[in-house]
Amino acid sequence: MKVTIPYSPRYPQNEIHDKLDSHRFAVLVAHRRMGKTVLAVNQLIKRSITDGKKRGFYAYVAPFRTQAEQIAWGYLRHFTESIPFVKYHEQKLQLTMPNGAVIRIFGADNPDALRGLYFDGCILDEVAQMKPEVWGEIIRPALADRKGWAVFIGTPKGINLFSQTYDTALRLESEGNPDWCAMLYDINKTKALDDAEVESLRAEMSESEFRQEFLCDFNAAADNALIPIDVVREAQSRHYDDHQYMQQPLIFGVDVARFGSDATVIFKRRGLVAFEPVVVRNFDSVQVASMLARMIHEENPDAVFVDAGQGQGVIDTLVRGMGIRVTEVPFGGAATDTEHYANRRIEMWEQMGKWLRQGGAIPPSTVLAADLCAPTYGYTPKGQKILESKDKIKERIGRSTDQADALALTFANPVRLRTANRARTAVYDPFGVFDKAFRG
Repeated sequence: MKVTIPYSPRYPQNEIHDKLDSHRFAVLVAHRRMGKTVLAVNQLIKRSITDGKKRGFYAYVAPFRTQAEQIAWGYLRHFTESIPFVKYHEQKLQLTMPNGAVIRIFGADNPDALRGLYFDGCILDEVAQMKPEVWGEIIRPALADRKGWAVFIGTPKGINLFSQTYDTALRLESEGNPDWCAMLYDINKTKALDDAEVESLRAEMSESEFRQEFLCDFNAAADNALIPIDVVREAQSRHYDDHQYMQQPLIFGVDVARFGSDATVIFKRRGLVAFEPVVVRNFDSVQVASMLARMIHEENPDAVFVDAGQGQGVIDTLVRGMGIRVTEVPFGGAATDTEHYANRRIEMWEQMGKWLRQGGAIPPSTVLAADLCAPTYGYTPKGQKILESKDKIKERIGRSTDQADALALTFANPVRLRTANRARTAVYDPFGVFDKAFRG
């Protein structure tokens, strides 16, 4: 017998369902009114049938049980009413599917009701309002013995369990972990509301409210975020033809892994265009140097800037062992503009931010976007601008901003284009504006 439920997923719901089906753990960041709860409820319904688990047990968890009842219970009933032999238990907010699988609604405000249970699948809605122990101490262990899955959904609300889980998913996905995926859909990507309504919301809401609720900016409430998410997203949407940047210097920025889960990243940039980064993990300094030497030989960059702090082994191998010239850049060293900047790191990041605002184009990478938006800034007693330290960022978001640091290194110094025709060379402009003619 064929049963049709009254749900027809639209974009991006169809795309999201595919990703949820192919990953055990998924984090979905989405703007208000995108249809997250409807999507989540129907994912539960489908998986309770298709997983084929004996005595299947599935949970929908919201911050408060009353909230969960108001938001999800009605949807669960609506979308299952056409399925024969479904049994409803109103008091428990529970239904039993024809195959015996149970879907039950819980509130994270009563964690004791979750203890001692097993789950084959779990939706955690509005995770930003939940206490961290709900996941780590209760739900994650409840998924272990039957290898259950979980989906975290919500809209940003500052730095909390949701933002930390999103950052964890980004890191694990970037490391090649097949179990995890991170998704982010803002209003500009989904087009779920027409342009007039979006502009009306923008006019009626404060800037931070709009950025948080509809641009999915975790740092919206942070007035001291160095690079806003909308600047990053605009840069990701830009495209230039080859002839618009090929006459610009080719620059490599190399951020060498510090330890543990950090990655070594090589970012290549020509003028206004930054290319897909090369990301490697668990490489020692000799392996990194060998890979970089091969890339330098094949592409003949005009400059190679390497982080001197963690990259000393790579630099020594290249310069002393292979005779390849690179420029070491100490992130903590003195800025060229000591009046305004506390060190080279904030100076490079500031130049990168200006480049992004003035036309820079970057790859559509979720990890890179998150890296660029992560750091906050402050001022020293002397009034110099200073960027949040790497250790504090890692403590706050659970990972290092390796990709953004590598891109920032491409702004370490002005670079002059090397060319076979020395009658006309280009002078590098850090903002990517077309170079002026320079005759040597």
